[in-house]
Amino acid sequence: MIHKIEVENIKCGGCMNSIKTALLKIENANEVSIDKETDTIIIHSDTDRSVFIKTLSSLGYPEKGNNTLLHKGKSLVSCAVGNLTK
Repeated sequence: MIHKIEVENIKCGGCMNSIKTALLKIENANEVSIDKETDTIIIHSDTDRSVFIKTLSSLGYPEKGNNTLLHKGKSLVSCAVGNLTK
């Protein structure tokens, strides 16, 4: 199954690194690709989509239309961590 999720707050490669690392830790997540231009994440997995939405939101990358100041702050932290672990 392929999940296509449009999210908020992807700013750079650090963000993408944090997102990909976190999503690939989820059981049955086989492949993750991220398009920064369109803020779209493609996940190949049989896992329920809601698991990915929850994980992305906790990192500060909520589904399009659900952004808050808290998400923006969390995404800055995730971005910094992603840049440190590249």
